[in-house]
Amino acid sequence: MKFAMSAFAAAVLLAVTAPASAQTFPNKPIRLIIPFAAGGGADAVGRPLAQRLSEILGQQVVIDNRGGANGNIGAEEVARATPDGYTLLLANSSLPISVSLYPKLPFNVEKDFTPVALVSISASVLGVNPDLGVNSVADLIALAKKQPGKLGFGSSGHGSTMHLAGELFKSMTKTELTHVPYRGAGPVISDVIAGHMQLVFVNIPPILSNIQAGKIRALGVTTLTRSAALPDVPTLDEAGLKGFESTTWYGILGPANLPQPVIEKLNAAVAQVVRNEDFRKLMHSLGSEPTVKSPAEFATYIKDDIKSWGNVVKLVGPAQN
Repeated sequence: MKFAMSAFAAAVLLAVTAPASAQTFPNKPIRLIIPFAAGGGADAVGRPLAQRLSEILGQQVVIDNRGGANGNIGAEEVARATPDGYTLLLANSSLPISVSLYPKLPFNVEKDFTPVALVSISASVLGVNPDLGVNSVADLIALAKKQPGKLGFGSSGHGSTMHLAGELFKSMTKTELTHVPYRGAGPVISDVIAGHMQLVFVNIPPILSNIQAGKIRALGVTTLTRSAALPDVPTLDEAGLKGFESTTWYGILGPANLPQPVIEKLNAAVAQVVRNEDFRKLMHSLGSEPTVKSPAEFATYIKDDIKSWGNVVKLVGPAQN
């Protein structure tokens, strides 16, 4: 009887204190896990976002890079975190891709996370080492067919959007390219510049300065319209690959069962950042389009992405885990 009364009292206390705690959120620093190595596209979006959120929320938003397993290591840490809003994930399209790619994920993407806010949608670019001697997508296709299997394309990991964009390119052009996975976009870009890797599909933010410096030649962007960051670079659709489209979104997720007041406060703060003109200009300069969605709209967006990326994953097959 005493045990039953104690359990009841604890439940009542939790019911009373949880909403109160949510209403005073945040009252300590927030950890924003970026589930990829530093220096990639997620960093380019996440760091300025964290800085502005710190100003709006009145508490520091601390970046914590936890790379590995195509983003799943960092994602799992958030899925298992206390649902109080103090541990968040800067997720991207790799998360819905993982649903089809990994048969034994340690979490359920639709059940173990709370969608909070979409931040931006980024184009990717097909870049090559200038010494490769190709100046267009047509040149690259011709060289790949002349040397089947000899050209390598790097990605930030098996099943990443970079990898799947390359597989889609191979499928549409009927070419043989050798995929080489890395632990993040930064090392891939460095190897393309050094000539150790011939080409790469990568989000525009981490590669833009190298394109502008002439260290990497951009052959095409993966959206159906040209990027404001690279207005002179044609789309792959324009270059002859009709309908080619591959984008990467970035958004904030929390653990499942985040209190509604916390969700609303975080979503409003992110929306304020995304509508800020300086932030928008920065994202546009990096080839990323700031986008506002409600938590419910973001949840639907993720669900639809799981289905669409599942079709592309069929080209490469599931990962072994």
